[in-house]
Amino acid sequence: MTTLADPVPGGRPGEVERAGALAGELSARGVHGIVLAYVDTAGVARVKTIPTAGLASAAAWGVGMSPVFDTFLANDHIVATDVLGGPDGDLRLYPDLDRLVALAGQPGWAWAPVDRVTQDGERHPGCSRTFLRRVVADAAREHGLVFKAAIEIEWAVGLDSAPAGEFVPAATGPAYGATRQIELSEYTAELLAACAAQGVDVDQIHPEYAPGQFEISVGALDPVAAADRSVLVRQTIRALARRHGLRVSFSPAVGAEGVGNGGHVHLSAWRDGANLHAGGVRRHGMTADAEAFAAGVLARLPALTAVTAPSPASHLRLKPSQWAGVFTAWGLETRECALRLVRGTAGRRAEQANLEVKPVDLAANPYLALGCLIAAGLAGLASGAVLPEETDGDPARLGAGEAAARGVRRLPTSLAEALAEFRRDEVLRTALGPVLADAVSAVRQGEIDAVDGLDDERVAAAYRWKY
Repeated sequence: MTTLADPVPGGRPGEVERAGALAGELSARGVHGIVLAYVDTAGVARVKTIPTAGLASAAAWGVGMSPVFDTFLANDHIVATDVLGGPDGDLRLYPDLDRLVALAGQPGWAWAPVDRVTQDGERHPGCSRTFLRRVVADAAREHGLVFKAAIEIEWAVGLDSAPAGEFVPAATGPAYGATRQIELSEYTAELLAACAAQGVDVDQIHPEYAPGQFEISVGALDPVAAADRSVLVRQTIRALARRHGLRVSFSPAVGAEGVGNGGHVHLSAWRDGANLHAGGVRRHGMTADAEAFAAGVLARLPALTAVTAPSPASHLRLKPSQWAGVFTAWGLETRECALRLVRGTAGRRAEQANLEVKPVDLAANPYLALGCLIAAGLAGLASGAVLPEETDGDPARLGAGEAAARGVRRLPTSLAEALAEFRRDEVLRTALGPVLADAVSAVRQGEIDAVDGLDDERVAAAYRWKY
């Protein structure tokens, strides 16, 4: 694709020729259509599709789309800001040919993420993929930093034959149990094969804690590619499930009780080929810049939850003592802390050390989540922030005085609280820019209003199949 600084003009000869060649290769493999994928402000993956023969035209001139999707809610209602949400205007979707892949789980289809561009060829200020790319570029230019990121994917596997709207687990074996792995062996084996065919390196896949729940962990990439990969893998998980008579939910809370689905983010900062989270003189081998970056993320977690846990259903998952990370605490490989320093295996820490951010779920737009996490970390780096005393064990056990001394407090317990924190946070709003920041505010308020008066069971049901 074109660089950030350049508008996207029509008729780019190099891209058009490349797209034509790719279309020919895909057609020869029996690919008839291409999914153009983006994620809206509410965190819902949305698409437009084109015939394979139309790829060259899409690369040259884009594909039309209304900007109204920036203010869609998960239930498809539309809210508005001063500049978004009305019937006016048009955008163009430009496929990223570098990320184009034939879908192993959907024979006959290929997939590509898109950048959204105005009719005049300028980057659309509401495009979350453009936002993330800009944050990454700013970090490289201003601080000499590059990042590696990966997003864990947890999902609940249910029976497609269940009564409409209900969730019936497709596996009954115990958490992390061999029985559950065997029960869905064919499905998960085909998922591994599909990921390999699509160039996705998988670290592990296993049964998780909640009924019918699984988790897949994939290799780290640069943040934009990592966000793309999260969307692609979820598309693959869902498509294969339907072929096996299954239905999957990535919702943070499939039901009102129990452990929900997370989307924990792993993030590491690098400079001149060196991982800043290992080999340093600060606590647990962090460099001063790594600690400042981590402190910046920790300080803004209350506001960040409006982006990383953005659904009313998210707050059914964010409960103490369930490894969801609901306190502003950090620790060394402490799973109850919202921010976890993962050192990695001795002998490989220079490659593996990273930060894990736990109050993140898959209702989050991954481009917004990664961009805001990096922006928060960069603010900490710029101010020379220092981490407070670390926490081991469960922060819920701390007395009020000890918690206050460590700066440990409960993260927002509702989306309304998270939104209030976000609206007060100038760092995040400035990083997003006024158009995108206002879209986040309007959509979150719309989701709050949409569930007004609903009990927890009805909130869970309302979002069960949206993500």
